[in-house]
Amino acid sequence: MATRKAASEHNHPDPDCGLCRVEMEHLSVTAENETILEDVTAHIHCGEVTALIGPNGAGKTTLLKALLGQMKYTGQVSHVDSQGRAIGAVRVGYVPQHLEFDRQMPCSVCDLMAASLTRFPVWLGIRRKTRERVLSALKTVHAGQLIDKRLGTLSGGEMQRVLLAMALTPVPQLLILDEPVSGVDQNGLQAFLDTVSSVKARYHMAVLLVSHDWDMVRRFADRVILLDRTVLEAGRPEDVFASRAFDEAFPLRR
Repeated sequence: MATRKAASEHNHPDPDCGLCRVEMEHLSVTAENETILEDVTAHIHCGEVTALIGPNGAGKTTLLKALLGQMKYTGQVSHVDSQGRAIGAVRVGYVPQHLEFDRQMPCSVCDLMAASLTRFPVWLGIRRKTRERVLSALKTVHAGQLIDKRLGTLSGGEMQRVLLAMALTPVPQLLILDEPVSGVDQNGLQAFLDTVSSVKARYHMAVLLVSHDWDMVRRFADRVILLDRTVLEAGRPEDVFASRAFDEAFPLRR
């Protein structure tokens, strides 16, 4: 098991890399007198995909809730430049594993996204400027053709691209992908990952991917954080998967 100091050093960028980052420093979460996360310190670099892995009950969902402002924590989360200077609060975008809704309801992609962009009631009609914003967001993820499609007719991959477009409006500093391609076919998976790679490069954002798909993590992630209440190991995928900490966390998954 790596020490917390070593894990933190793995996450610290080369001083010449020019990367800004989202920093979690000594983040802890306690609920009902139970410590769920303890002294989590990790950096998520802008322009890179960091995969968050860990066994069931490791605290991954709790960490996401803390980053999304849905759960109280101690410690600090900040967005800093490559010199370590804080540059404002972290704006977070979130793509869930799936969206629960009635597939029979007469709601279009435009209706859904417009409702998230304006306080004007969608049932009274969608204003031209709002529709233009929706279309622009969809085009960012190569999904402009879906604007008038009914939600219930979308494939899994199409739905995830719509959710990605919503998460990118406005553009966040940190994009969280929570098992975003579970149940999506291979074509949809590749299209989604290609789209994420494109917007990551375009906006130079930090991406945090939660996944149990080791092959996808190996192919797609720049860095990996192994979590089990605290950071056990962090660094390049090949280093984390080869570590003793990974063997101990997943004894049957090698």
